[in-house]
Amino acid sequence: MRTRDRDGMSVDVHHGALDDGHFASRRPDTRIARFVAEALDGAGRVLTVGADAEELPFADGEFDGAMTLFDVHEWSDTAAGLREMRRVTRGPVVVLTRDPKLVRDFWLGAYAPEVLDVEARRHPPVEEVAAALGGTATVLSVPIPLDCTDDFDEAYYGRPELLLDPAARRAGSAWSFVDDGVRERFDASLRRDLASGAWDARHGRLRTRPSYDGSLVLVRSTLPG
Repeated sequence: MRTRDRDGMSVDVHHGALDDGHFASRRPDTRIARFVAEALDGAGRVLTVGADAEELPFADGEFDGAMTLFDVHEWSDTAAGLREMRRVTRGPVVVLTRDPKLVRDFWLGAYAPEVLDVEARRHPPVEEVAAALGGTATVLSVPIPLDCTDDFDEAYYGRPELLLDPAARRAGSAWSFVDDGVRERFDASLRRDLASGAWDARHGRLRTRPSYDGSLVLVRSTLPG
């Protein structure tokens, strides 16, 4: 069921186990979806928040679980939104996000460091996410499959050629914050290194790694009792 609050913000409410495709408008990867579902621990009535969450139109403890997926860095007041999610949820609250301290470790930094700088600046520190949620919070690294179907730069950790497609880059919003010169330099330098074998000499082992532990993390909060 889709509900709209008084400001027109849309949220989703569903019952039972998380559907593998319940990833809003993204192209879901079923393995990552299952990871999120396990963190919800069988919660029955689950609230999914996409847009800003500063004033959710629900009663305290109304939901068995709540989640936000790849959206928390877009909120105008992250801490307020997370506190609201915690307020309306008596069970686990799950936030799928990226750890800004790990973003720059990705090989893309050698070709377009500006893109990773944008990502690192936009994502809130996981410690702040956990603190805003309160309760008992845990941070779990989310393995990214080699053939991940979702669209974010680390999804192509072992398939660098796919990031040469402008459509793949457009799916990651950070690319929209850099200028054409960055995109042109990235394209030319990655093509050169792929043709010469330089990329494979440095990172070729990633082509056969089944999964990659990068900056993708799941922050999970529960309340006592």
